[in-house]
Amino acid sequence: MNNMEKAITVVGGDLRIVKLIEMLNNDGYKVYTYALENSEELLSLDGVEMCPTLEEAVSYSKVVVGPVPLSSDRRRISSPFGRNVVELEDFITALKGKYLIAGNINITDKLEEMGVQSIDLLKREEFSVLNTIATAEGTIQIAMEETQRTVHGTNVLIMGFGRIGKVLAKMLDGIGAKVYCEARKNEDISWIKAYGYNPIHLNDLDENLGKFDIIINTIPFQLLSAEKLDLVKPEAVIIDLASNPGGVDRKAAREKGLKVIWALSLPAKVAPLTSAEFIKETLYHVLKEL
Repeated sequence: MNNMEKAITVVGGDLRIVKLIEMLNNDGYKVYTYALENSEELLSLDGVEMCPTLEEAVSYSKVVVGPVPLSSDRRRISSPFGRNVVELEDFITALKGKYLIAGNINITDKLEEMGVQSIDLLKREEFSVLNTIATAEGTIQIAMEETQRTVHGTNVLIMGFGRIGKVLAKMLDGIGAKVYCEARKNEDISWIKAYGYNPIHLNDLDENLGKFDIIINTIPFQLLSAEKLDLVKPEAVIIDLASNPGGVDRKAAREKGLKVIWALSLPAKVAPLTSAEFIKETLYHVLKEL
């Protein structure tokens, strides 16, 4: 790689992105940043340059790394360490002709109009699978903190048997929980049986909801409606991992006095260093492909 190829721009992001920049710097990259001015960790790094404007930061590299997720409100990019707000529209304009690598990019049509090629980290299988590890560990941490009994021996329901559901089930089973997994597809029900967990088909959910001490939802659809929450026992803890708008009717849950924890972006909160390693590994795969 020549010096131009060893330059990379990073705009916005949380502690995972700060750790990523440190790793890139250690690997010999010159990193140009914007909207990370309040990160004290980056100030002492010789190979990191904090640029005064978004346009200048973007000008130094063909590849721009953005936050994971890119935006929480679809108006501004996520930049908890930034001094200035970066409007999504301004960000798109500045990226003309570049490659954007970020998470949960929901504006691909607008990017294409500006000649921006984008790669969504959260749609990369290798990143998604690795990221579920931190999500699962964080979920179990919440379960331990929010309940008054050990997870061992507790009836736990996991709603959804996708990536997160599979990893969660394995971890919970490993610490002695009585693991039940809800699924809609018959093939998933078969796999749940094969792994040795207790399967519950979506059609049979209502008659089973009342026996769980912990309910963990991974489905980005509001399955736990007000009617279904009536069937949940009052002392149960519900942990919702689904992205906005979530999978639980939170208003109904509050009215019923149920404890609901909406746990978003757990990898950033519980394991920023490991999550940064996962991002770096995936980023390097993408750079090779480019």
